[in-house]
Amino acid sequence: MNTTERPQGVVAAADIRIGTGRSRRFVGAEHDADISYFFVENQPGEGPGLHWHPYSETWVVLEGTVRITRGDETFLAGEGHTATVAPFVPHGFVNAGTGLLRILCIHASATIIQTFLDED
Repeated sequence: MNTTERPQGVVAAADIRIGTGRSRRFVGAEHDADISYFFVENQPGEGPGLHWHPYSETWVVLEGTVRITRGDETFLAGEGHTATVAPFVPHGFVNAGTGLLRILCIHASATIIQTFLDED
């Protein structure tokens, strides 16, 4: 198969890349899927500010160490760990390691709805 030809339902990383970085944003509704996700690659100290969603979110740590804030608790998760957050609970994360953090942030929604706390 020609690498420029993809079957329906296959999305190239370059097509969902965020800016010039390596992180990606997949919105399920655009691809006939019931979930959405961010595939994040962050350098040490990088991560999104506190925010919430009207649906649950699941994180799968693929590489590195992440410090997750979920409601009133903060904890570390490492490679292979999975963590979740319930709908409407403020949360955020930051790369707490010395190398690259790769984390898959799965949104239980066909669209991504985020409200950052500094926007409330």
